[in-house]
Amino acid sequence: MRHALNYTPEIDATVGQNTGSGFFIAFEGGDGSGKTTQIKLLAQALTARGFNVLVTREPGGTDIGEKLRALVLEHGQGEVDPHTEALIFAASRAAHAHQKIRPALAEGKVVLCDRYIDSSAAYQGAGRGLGVENIVDLSLWATSNLLPHTTVLLDVPLGEGRERAGARGQADRMESADDSFYAALHETFRARAAAAPARYAVIDGAQSVQEVHRDVLAAALKVLS
Repeated sequence: MRHALNYTPEIDATVGQNTGSGFFIAFEGGDGSGKTTQIKLLAQALTARGFNVLVTREPGGTDIGEKLRALVLEHGQGEVDPHTEALIFAASRAAHAHQKIRPALAEGKVVLCDRYIDSSAAYQGAGRGLGVENIVDLSLWATSNLLPHTTVLLDVPLGEGRERAGARGQADRMESADDSFYAALHETFRARAAAAPARYAVIDGAQSVQEVHRDVLAAALKVLS
């Protein structure tokens, strides 16, 4: 039986079929890890080198996905229990994978995605206690086994990430969770990367913005070459 915390889709030979001639890079990490900043910098650097880049995010990325995003992130939407939350994220990811990511890959684009399956594994699987394996299997079904070619994990100490996220202003519904929730996320991201090192680039996110960008760009160019 697969160990839920350490399970990664790469363990199963039947999954991971990407389509088209493009390249899919996902960015993962806790809140405050700098994903949005680093995706923007990488997109600029790759575009300057002649790559056709698409930047997108989860939850969201499509019209229906953005509507679903509001249901799980904004306050005032009423009670959202963990199972409902997980299914909303999976529905958003299904639309995203089939309507946006796969077509972009078929066109030869480099897709940079802010969060993907690992985030659901961490947030709903570990943080909400629904089981990492259950959530990963749900996302694989929803996306017809679409996996990133590589995943950049911005690893920031738990306290620093929380402090950065708090400095942005009012926390959204997910960011309002307690420290034990975020400790579970942190452990899960690290465990999944450790279980499949060939599929992850773990970057020290505590460095300066430019130092992180240097390492992210080097990792991206290595796999793109």
